[in-house]
Amino acid sequence: KMLGRVLCTVLFVGALPSPAGASQGHISVVLLGATGDLARKYLWQGLFQLYMDQVSSGHSFTFHGAALAALEPGQRLMFDVLKTLSCPPDEAPDRCAVLKDQFLKLSQYHQLKTAENYTALNREIETLLGQEGLKEAGRIFYFSVPPFAYAEIARHINGSCRPRAGAWLRVVLEKPFGHDLQSAQQLAAELAGFFREEEMYRVDHYLGKQAVAHILPFRDQNRQFLDPVWNRHHVERVEVVLKETVDAKGRTSFYEQYGVIRDVLQNHLTEALMFLIMELPANVSSAQDVVQHKLQAFQSLWGLQRSSAVLGQYQAYDSQVQEELPGARGHISTTPTFAGVLIHSHSPRWEGVPFLLTSGKALDERVGYARVLFRNRAYCPQSGTLRDAGHSQCKPKQIIFYFGHGALNTPAVLVSRNLFQPVMPKDSWKEAGAGSDLHIFGQPLSDFYMYSPVKERDAYSVLISHIYHGRRDFFITTENLLASWAFWTPLLDSTSRQPPRLYPGGVENQQLLDFEMVAGGVAFTLAEPAELLNPGGQMPSDFRAIQSKFRQSPLVSAWAEELIAQLASDMEEAAVRSVARSGQFHLALSGGSSPVGLFQRLARHHYGFPWQQSHVWLVDERCVPLTDSQSNFLGLHRHLLQHVRVPYFNIHPMPVHLNRRLCVEEDGGARLYAKDIAALVANASFDLVLLGVGTDGHTASLFPRSESGLRGAATVVLTESPVKPHQRMSLSLPLINRARQVFVLVLGKGKHGITTLLSRVGREPSKWPISGVSPSSGQLVWYVDYEALLG
Repeated sequence: KMLGRVLCTVLFVGALPSPAGASQGHISVVLLGATGDLARKYLWQGLFQLYMDQVSSGHSFTFHGAALAALEPGQRLMFDVLKTLSCPPDEAPDRCAVLKDQFLKLSQYHQLKTAENYTALNREIETLLGQEGLKEAGRIFYFSVPPFAYAEIARHINGSCRPRAGAWLRVVLEKPFGHDLQSAQQLAAELAGFFREEEMYRVDHYLGKQAVAHILPFRDQNRQFLDPVWNRHHVERVEVVLKETVDAKGRTSFYEQYGVIRDVLQNHLTEALMFLIMELPANVSSAQDVVQHKLQAFQSLWGLQRSSAVLGQYQAYDSQVQEELPGARGHISTTPTFAGVLIHSHSPRWEGVPFLLTSGKALDERVGYARVLFRNRAYCPQSGTLRDAGHSQCKPKQIIFYFGHGALNTPAVLVSRNLFQPVMPKDSWKEAGAGSDLHIFGQPLSDFYMYSPVKERDAYSVLISHIYHGRRDFFITTENLLASWAFWTPLLDSTSRQPPRLYPGGVENQQLLDFEMVAGGVAFTLAEPAELLNPGGQMPSDFRAIQSKFRQSPLVSAWAEELIAQLASDMEEAAVRSVARSGQFHLALSGGSSPVGLFQRLARHHYGFPWQQSHVWLVDERCVPLTDSQSNFLGLHRHLLQHVRVPYFNIHPMPVHLNRRLCVEEDGGARLYAKDIAALVANASFDLVLLGVGTDGHTASLFPRSESGLRGAATVVLTESPVKPHQRMSLSLPLINRARQVFVLVLGKGKHGITTLLSRVGREPSKWPISGVSPSSGQLVWYVDYEALLG
């Protein structure tokens, strides 16, 4: 039957315009996963488009759909898809009907499950070639299957399905290409055992989108305009964005493994960014030159850190995971469905220019674009009305590669009219949008030169055509793939346990996902609308709060920077409440390295803190002169006190240096400090005490295996530390437990061991003094960062 169909097609092709001469050979296309979702939505339509485009090329074709299903059900599923195929609107209906009929006749289903199945497929192809006297041009194997199946399929193809000598083999691979650098390296090594590099075509379908595919040609054709301005002196920032309104429902089994960074940023958005920032090769059509320049661009990027990204998760995602995945009931997912990432390059061209990559599901609109915003140094004294009337230099200057959807609902290239009129190939791009009243990024389309494709084409149809023609410049090489994973894997590792910000989805997100560039990284503009652990207050009900307890007390946990910001805000709030209640605020602060970031945050960001009404005390002090670098007071003064307006008589350093001696019992320094506290602090009850925790469980300067300060009437004591300087002065545990509030700050991986231990033990202050902290009539809150909590 297949022989007759091919003969019929050869006769049919002869009736259409075709090049003179003999047939250029036969091409066998094998689509593995032929009944899957991707094949149904895009791949069969792309193959049909290839057939329509190339039916007069001189090649003959057969199309083999393959899957694991048995012959009859698989064939039924596949042909249900083929019956839905359509022609472009400009195709004549009669010709469309004939082409579709021929395509169906040239397509058949195979069960490819065993080595024998692959041998039988090869035998069928060979029989067809021999009986019809066809020269074999090549074979295309399209892997629309999960990556775990790649190695076995590759082994079968290499062992029994390679084409004849002189014909080419093209193996098409769909993402995901690994989960991180190590898995990508392993997968690449497995495939390299069966296929040569030039035989593999890794698909990133965004490279088939017309606006993305035109970035390099646009830069090449407009070198005269871009060369002077395509650099850090003129570009303000670069944005690459893909927003989706749909959520992950029905795909959570995939999404739980990958998340938004692996699904979109590591591949689609990174490839678009590379086209924008790589140095232009002399020949942008040379796949080898393009790859080498991409690799150089990767090498110029600064490494990503946890602070390089903000992550979010739409609120319904967790319940969808629990519904769709077996065994997930009660599981709390931390998989991000939104990410904003800041990237920097140290190349001479781009140093200092921020590259922002953003993508997410359940957002307010569906749109994708790459946008280059230029610095605007113009000052225009004319009124806004006059500026709007012309193409003022005061208007924003930008170049936008619009991938599709959104307000325009078409691929497009837009260039601000106050930049330049671009050179565009007239056979494939047409000027458009002149009479439209649409706005984009707040500007009317009349502010732009806008070009859209003469003929819109689906990305998969474009890429399948490139596979047919052997154009490798639109595909991901092994070097390119591994360079991308090497760049992204450190960020993925550092954020793997980071709970994402929850957002409701759609327009209800409002400004919740807005983020800003801060100190070389990014942070959400709005504070987290959750988890102010106030026992007397209600949590906001719009978002799920991670209600946590540690040793039966409230726990606040975040990455260190966010945790310190939350702690500083809570301290300011406590101070304001105290001043409103009693007219003053008594704050006892610990020293050491842990609270330095907190002190700096209070000094630089909390201008509403009532310092004029605050008294600052020390929790403990080393017995060194107050000007010594090891002095807790000196650190407090450098990082906080000298930057805020605390009345000098409200600052209470511990009197460790009296009579030119350090912490001598007879000098009575501890008694003097206790007397000051009794005189100034009502009921000797501090409004807030800030503590830390040592790796041995000590807090303040109260140490294990020492009874000093753990019980008794003394409120200030002299103690002995196991490390230098040994002599210390400290508030006692009973005095600490009189406080209205006690906040304990625990930071860093070095504290993970003691944090884990404290989560398991009871109240044993002689072993672990921190375990004895339990305010008798106040509140204890633990502030523990993720590294200390999770390791």
